[in-house]
Amino acid sequence: MTSRSAKTDFSADPGVDGAPGPSLVRFENVHKIYGKGDAQVRALDGVSFEIKSGEFVAVMGASGSGKSTTMNMLGCLDVPTRGKYFFRGVDVATLSHDQLALLRRHFLGFVFQGFNLLARTSALENLELPLIYQRLDKATRRRRAMEALDTVGLLGREHHTPAELSGGQQQRVAIARAIVTRPSLLLADEPTGNLDSARSHEIMQLLTSLNKEHGLTVVLVTHEDDIAAYAHRRLEFKDGKIIGQTNVQHAA
Repeated sequence: MTSRSAKTDFSADPGVDGAPGPSLVRFENVHKIYGKGDAQVRALDGVSFEIKSGEFVAVMGASGSGKSTTMNMLGCLDVPTRGKYFFRGVDVATLSHDQLALLRRHFLGFVFQGFNLLARTSALENLELPLIYQRLDKATRRRRAMEALDTVGLLGREHHTPAELSGGQQQRVAIARAIVTRPSLLLADEPTGNLDSARSHEIMQLLTSLNKEHGLTVVLVTHEDDIAAYAHRRLEFKDGKIIGQTNVQHAA
């Protein structure tokens, strides 16, 4: 796969003038069942939805509603028991193990509640690691990592380890690591869960900027209404089903 050259080219086929582009991901009647017999758990029960390039979607629901299973499938970390998941029109079930690894490496970015940074390495080194897997040369890795740190407002902190950064700064590094590979889709699983209210809204403003100004498609899992309010659309899950889809109105 060819690497992208533009600093802000984080999305594939973005919409024109901020409008959503073509379909990026699509679930068609997806079921996910864990276990067998009396121990069987139906995590997803006939879920269908579509997310277009350039959208910002919040996935909401109580514990056990199916939102985490959905996120794992979007990230190609799990597969449906029945039904289909299409990424940019391709049925993910038809991809080989190596092709799935390439998809995750080049087209998906992940942000987690716990930051998941390497403790004894600098912010810069944390960002360069996924670029090593993309087999980029050292100079390109350094340039791309510094550009990503600039995007999240952390120039000057590149040589700090996680222990030398605040929680909000650590999450900014985690977001920079997720976008340094220039993915089509950013999957953020409770990214503000370990932050106070002020830092939470700073992170959400950053994700909003990445979506609005850079065209990055964002899918966010959260149980907080004020965090979900940053998204364009909400998918509400309950007992493995989507029980509501709501468009969020934002002030101009």
